[in-house]
Amino acid sequence: MPYEAPDLAKLTLSDIADLVAARKLPPVESWEPANTGDSEMRIASDGTWFHQGGEITRPAMIRAFSSLLRRDANGQYWLVTPQQKLSIIVDDVPFIAVELQSEGEGAERSLAFRLNSDDLIFADANHAIEMRGGMLYVHVRGGMYAKLARPVYYELADLALSENPDSPSIWSRGAQFKLDSSA
Repeated sequence: MPYEAPDLAKLTLSDIADLVAARKLPPVESWEPANTGDSEMRIASDGTWFHQGGEITRPAMIRAFSSLLRRDANGQYWLVTPQQKLSIIVDDVPFIAVELQSEGEGAERSLAFRLNSDDLIFADANHAIEMRGGMLYVHVRGGMYAKLARPVYYELADLALSENPDSPSIWSRGAQFKLDSSA
């Protein structure tokens, strides 16, 4: 049976939490292969993946490659396996948050995001939402972020402004995130 992306609108936050817990990523942080090179891949600022200039259109390939991504202390991105580490160009950030699910209000709210890689994350103390250059980003893992797609950005901004129009901020899983440029 082919893989189907999760539809957040059809899932409860409990369902999403189960899917997040079930997704086991490879331990790329612990792999230090001696064989290094260039993947000849690039992730554009809109989240489109390319190999040797041609777009990668198979979602399963993007999902697989995204699970092998690592960012080093110098900000360089790598595709890592136990046997090799290949550099990859990332124009902005490697992920785009393409869908949002919100449950609750105020400090009791939980926010879940689906990424263009179909990974699911909750905004919380370990996955902070932050404003950079007029755009909103959410931390994914290992110093890597997802930029909020425009519709997700507007949806989140509407939620924040409805609760606190004078100083836009939003809560998720006990953490508060300021959504203005002075944050």
